[in-house]
Amino acid sequence: MAAVQTPEATVQPTETLRGRVALVTGGTRGIGAAICRGFANQQATVAAGYSRDREKAEAFKSELEQLGTHPSLHQGNVASADDCKRTVREVIEQHGRIDILVNNAGITADSSILKMGEENWYKVLAVNLSGAFFMSQAALEHMLDRGTGRIVNISSIVGQIGNIGQTNYAASKSGMFGLTTSLAREAAFSLQRSGKADPFGVGLTVNAVAPGFIETEMLDTIPEKVLDRIRAQIPLGRLGRPDEIARVVNFLSADASSYITGQVWAVNGGQEM
Repeated sequence: MAAVQTPEATVQPTETLRGRVALVTGGTRGIGAAICRGFANQQATVAAGYSRDREKAEAFKSELEQLGTHPSLHQGNVASADDCKRTVREVIEQHGRIDILVNNAGITADSSILKMGEENWYKVLAVNLSGAFFMSQAALEHMLDRGTGRIVNISSIVGQIGNIGQTNYAASKSGMFGLTTSLAREAAFSLQRSGKADPFGVGLTVNAVAPGFIETEMLDTIPEKVLDRIRAQIPLGRLGRPDEIARVVNFLSADASSYITGQVWAVNGGQEM
C-alpha cells in the first residue's frame, strides 16, 4: 500500500508530566509508539508494553532515551490476567508508581461473519477488550490506594459505526465504551468512599479515545482503492496521524483534565458526525 505522506506534527518538549509514570500497552509501534513519544516529550517516565519483536522494542527504547527519559520495556500477553498483574507489578517495582495507564494493545483478524471461526472471535475479544479490563483491574487498585490516576482506553471508530468483515473487532472496541463508563463510575465512587477524593486535586479519571482510520501498520492490508473510498467519507479528506491521537491522550492524562471522566473522545476527521 502506498501510504499518503503527511508530515508528523512538531511536538515541542514540555515538562507537563514530569515525575509521572505512564504504562502504555502495545506501546512500541503505531499509535502506541506515538503516545509514548508524546509522554516522553512531556518528561514522563514511559513503561512500554509489547508482545513480540524484542529487537524492535529495544530500538524504540533507545529512541525514547534520546529524549532524556528513562523508559522501560515489559513483554507480555494482555489477554492473560496473570501477565497483566505481573506487568503492573513490574512497573511499580521499577518506577515506584503508575500514574497513567493507556490500554492501547489491539489486534485484528478480519473475515465475514459467516466465515469467522471461533478462534478469531475469541482471540480478538481477549486481546482488545479483556486485555483492557485485566490491565485496568490491576492498575486501578494501585491508583485507588494512592488516590489519583488516569486510565485512557484506545477504542476505534469501528466500535461506533461498525465495519464489514470486522464484527469481532467492532464488538471489542464498542465494548470498551461500556468498560470506560463503568470504570469511571466505580473509580469515582470508590475514591469518595475511601475518603481520598480531593476536590482540588488531580483525581482519578477514566476516558476513551476513538481514533478514525489512522496511518499505521494496521492499514497495510487494506487495498488502496478501499482507502480512497474511506478518505472520500472523511470530511477532512485524509487519514489521521498517530501523533494526532497521542495529543488527545496526553491531554486526558494531564492534571488539567481532572473534571473529565467517562467520556469518549472521537478523533476521526469528522467521519462519524
